[in-house]
Amino acid sequence: MFDLKAMKTVIDQLEEERGIPREKLIEAIEAALATAYKKEYGKRGQIVRAKFSLETGTTEFFQVKVVVDETMVVVITEGEEAPELPADDERVRYNSEHHILLDEAQLIKKDTKLGDEMVFPLESKDDYGRIAAQTAKQVIIQKIREAEKVTIMNEFGKREGDIVAGTVQRVERGSVFIDLGKASGVISAEEQIHGESWNPGDRICAYLFRVEESPRGIFLRLSRSHPKFLEKLFEAEVPEIASGTVEVKSVAREAGARSKIAVWSNDEHIDPIGSLVGGRGVRVNTVSSELNGEKIDIVEWLEDPVRFIEEALSPAEIGSITLNNDLKMANVIVAEDQLSLAIGKGGQNVRLAAKLTGWKIDIKPTGGTTPKPENDTK
Repeated sequence: MFDLKAMKTVIDQLEEERGIPREKLIEAIEAALATAYKKEYGKRGQIVRAKFSLETGTTEFFQVKVVVDETMVVVITEGEEAPELPADDERVRYNSEHHILLDEAQLIKKDTKLGDEMVFPLESKDDYGRIAAQTAKQVIIQKIREAEKVTIMNEFGKREGDIVAGTVQRVERGSVFIDLGKASGVISAEEQIHGESWNPGDRICAYLFRVEESPRGIFLRLSRSHPKFLEKLFEAEVPEIASGTVEVKSVAREAGARSKIAVWSNDEHIDPIGSLVGGRGVRVNTVSSELNGEKIDIVEWLEDPVRFIEEALSPAEIGSITLNNDLKMANVIVAEDQLSLAIGKGGQNVRLAAKLTGWKIDIKPTGGTTPKPENDTK
């Protein structure tokens, strides 16, 4: 039924390339052989197991019987009609191919107990029908898929919340499909950076924000627009973040256009902003380049909300800030010449500042009011 040399090659490849343990692959083959044997030669209710040797290519078959007594089964002698049982009776009909009574089992093995399994050798067969062979193939495929799912969940389940790298497989209906080696990931249109385009074969990295398990397989949901992607990129570039000396307190992004990131240092000798900028701006420029040139504002996180809001609205100079704690609203007054800078193009600066600080922000010029910019959501 099997080409042993080809099978060994396939097993080696699956183990190396997909990370499926060899023992799981052998289990799949044994399950397939047992299924094929039962379909071709087995009897109703029979439990068949197989033991396959990858070294010799030989297979041993066994019949398994469960040890029972009259409290577990209803024994019906030939010619008798099956009795009517109460609805709450959980006994099943005795099947000599599936069951063995306790007293019989103890004649073979004295210490046998109820519920034990007894194993009996079956005659080996090599001649399987076409249907049985096809069934065996389906069982192998199913078992390999199950083993793959476990392998992927074990590896990528631990990496949820991290950056992963791979190669673009294809772009389909706006989604980018990524080959990650042992698994595939997808970046949906809403999780992409505006203005980016990808082609098959391109190297790409993204933030793994969710690992989904479904009957169709494992889906790795990736993002390049997620605020955490920006944070993780800085973590990879800035040793002070990786060591915990500098902390990222909050991030606000309009992916591909502009971001604001608030950082804090638990060491007064370490400048948190300088740590992210790096010498000659090398660190922030590396991150910006990965994000298709996204502009990144780095501000210091401050416990005082007034000072933090002032930092978040940079580069504008702020005149005064009044807080309404009940509404979590900040009323900001700026000079006329700072108004457009504080609001930003299309309201972008104030939107990002509001997301970064968690405060609603209303900006007015000194001595007057100003209409909100179009599409302003602050």
